[in-house]
Amino acid sequence: MNNFLFVAAENDALANCKAGGMGDVVRDVPRQISEHGDKVHVIVPAYSRLHHGGIPKTTLNFMLRGMVYTAELYEVKPKKEFPNIFHYVLHHPEIEPGDIAHIYHNDPEEPFYTDAIKYFIFCTAVAEAIKAGAFGDVDVVHLHDWHSSLLLFLREYHPEYTNLKDIRVVYSIHNLAIQGIRPFSGNYSSVKNWFPDVDINYQRLMDYRYQDCINLMAVGIRFADAVHTVSPSYMEDVMKPSSPPEFIGGEGLENDLVQAHEEGRLFGILNGCNYKNINKEKKGNIYRNTVKALFQWLQEESKKYKADFLAHTGEKIMAFVEERPKFIVSSVARLTEQKFYFFMRSPEAFVEILKRLEKVNGIFMLLGTGAPEYEELFRDLSYKHKNFVFTNGQSEKLIDSLYLESDLYFMPSLFEPCGISQMLAMRNGNPCLVHHTGGLKDTVEHMVTGFSFDGDTYDEKIKNMLESFDVALDVFENDKPTWKKIQAAARRKRFTWKKSVDEYYTLLYKLS
Repeated sequence: MNNFLFVAAENDALANCKAGGMGDVVRDVPRQISEHGDKVHVIVPAYSRLHHGGIPKTTLNFMLRGMVYTAELYEVKPKKEFPNIFHYVLHHPEIEPGDIAHIYHNDPEEPFYTDAIKYFIFCTAVAEAIKAGAFGDVDVVHLHDWHSSLLLFLREYHPEYTNLKDIRVVYSIHNLAIQGIRPFSGNYSSVKNWFPDVDINYQRLMDYRYQDCINLMAVGIRFADAVHTVSPSYMEDVMKPSSPPEFIGGEGLENDLVQAHEEGRLFGILNGCNYKNINKEKKGNIYRNTVKALFQWLQEESKKYKADFLAHTGEKIMAFVEERPKFIVSSVARLTEQKFYFFMRSPEAFVEILKRLEKVNGIFMLLGTGAPEYEELFRDLSYKHKNFVFTNGQSEKLIDSLYLESDLYFMPSLFEPCGISQMLAMRNGNPCLVHHTGGLKDTVEHMVTGFSFDGDTYDEKIKNMLESFDVALDVFENDKPTWKKIQAAARRKRFTWKKSVDEYYTLLYKLS
C-alpha cells in the first residue's frame, strides 16, 4: 500500500474550507487514490477555526525567526468518510482566517504579506510532522499551488529537513497568476526574517522580474520531481509568454515551464469531475433557494451594508416566481479579473447580452463574491436591469439549483487552467458558452457539447462572444432538435477522476 500526503491551502472534503477549484481537486483525488487501495493523508491550515472539535494528534516544535515555534496537529472529520483517507488541520495562532472565503488575505498594499507568513509557518510545521513520522512513511508528497511549495525550499536548503529528499514530491499548478512573491530580506514577511540561518541560492529562488524577491510558484516548478498543469491545453499555453488581454500564458514563468518540459517533468492532465454521491437539489427550487440565501445573508454582520441590495434582489426574484422566465443563463464564479475581465472592460457587451435575453423573456443569474470593484460593477448592473439577478454570496443549495435549472452556462474566463464549473454544468445536461482557452478548449466543443468564442484581438473576442451568444439563443428558440442533441451530448460527456488519476500514477507518481 502506497502512502500519500496532500498539502494544500484548501480542502473541500472539510466544511468551510474552499475558495476555488483547488478545494475540489484536493477533495476528489484522494478518493480516487483510496479506490486504488492506497492510503492518503490530507493536511491544510486550521485558519484558527477548523481545528475546533478535532482530535489532537501531536505537538510540533520547530525553528523560525531564530526562535522555537509550536503548532498543533489535529485530525478532523470530513463531510463524508472514505476508507484510508485521513484529514488533518494544523493550528498556530498566527495562521489566521483571511477575508477571502475565511482562508486567504487580500493585502492590496503589499500582496502576499500575510499569506506568506501563514504558509511559512504551515509548511515548516508540515515538514516537521513528516520528519516526526506523524503520517507514517510517506512515499509521495503532492503539493498544490504556491502555498505549499515552501516544502521544496525546505527540502533543498534546510539542514533539518534533508529527509524530504528521500520522498517523491509532485507539484500541481492550479492558478499560475497568483505566485506568492516576497522579498528575500528587509521585511517582516521575508525569507531571511523567517529563515535567518538557512543558506540559500538566490539565483535559483529569485523572480526574474523582481530579483530581490523569491517567487514561490517558481520554487514549485523548479524543484519538484514532477510538475502538473490541470489540463493539456493549459500546459501548451503556459509555455508561451503572456500578451494580455489577448493571450494569458506563462505569466513570467514560461522559461521555467519550458525547462521543466525539456527535463521531462511537466505534464498536462485534465482534472476530473465527480459523477457519484452528488448532492442533488429538487428541480423547481431555484428561486426559493435564492430567497432563502438572501434572508440568511441579511442576518450576517458583513452583509448588513448590502441590505438594500439584498432586498432589491429579493423583490426581483418574487416577480420570477409569479411569472417564470423562458430562458436562464447562469454563471457561478469568484468575481475576479480571470473570470470576468471582459465584462469589467466592456460592460456594454454584458448589457447587450441582457437586452438580447429580454427579447426572449430570459434572465441572467450570477452568483459569486470577490474583488470589491467587480462586486460593485455587478451590483450596479443589477439595479439597472430587471433581468439580471446578482446573488452576492455563497450558497451550495443555490449553486446546485443554478447548475440544474439553467438553460445555458456562461464562462467567459480570460484564461482557465482547467475549470470545474463547465463540467458540473455539463453533468446536468446544461450546454456552456465558453472562451476558447486552456481547459475550456479540452472540455467544450462548439455546436457539439456547447458553444465557444475566440479572436485574435480583444475587440474580435467581444464581437465573437456576442455572436456565439446569438447562435446559442437562435438554436434554443428555433432549432429544438439541435438544442436537445447538444444537451444530450453535454450530459453524456465524462471527465472522470479515474482516468485522470490513472495518469497521475503513471506520469506524476511513477507508481504503475
